[in-house]
Amino acid sequence: MYSKAEKSKIRKDFWTAFGQYMKPVPSETGVRVNWSNYKTGIKHIFFRMEAENDFASIGIEINHPDIELQQLFFEQFVEFKNLLQSEIGEKWNWELHHEDEFGKISSKIYIILLDANVMDGNDWSKIISFLKPRIIALDAFWANMKPAFEEL
Repeated sequence: MYSKAEKSKIRKDFWTAFGQYMKPVPSETGVRVNWSNYKTGIKHIFFRMEAENDFASIGIEINHPDIELQQLFFEQFVEFKNLLQSEIGEKWNWELHHEDEFGKISSKIYIILLDANVMDGNDWSKIISFLKPRIIALDAFWANMKPAFEEL
């Protein structure tokens, strides 16, 4: 079992390694991007990547505090669902108004890789191989679709 500090260090080391691995990869628009902490440029819309003890995930999170506006953003993504799926090459999970354990409501479009443990260095390549093509595909999708969200 790892201490809280050890877990934190291992996670930090993983994300540092992921960032270094992705550093030479340009964004769709050709600019440098911090892939580990991707900025969408639209308030309340995030591209989230997680690496935990039993899974890794990547997705789009909409956490606008106004539930109706959150739904409007989600519906805009639904309008572009075919384009998104075409870009990422697979079907993702779509959840409108998901409530987390703290009572926070967000909407998510995501995919999960099970049986991946960030605490096991042997799984890092599997996790990176899962995250890399998907964050690149999200970036390509966003390069074309971001203007539609700026107008909301």
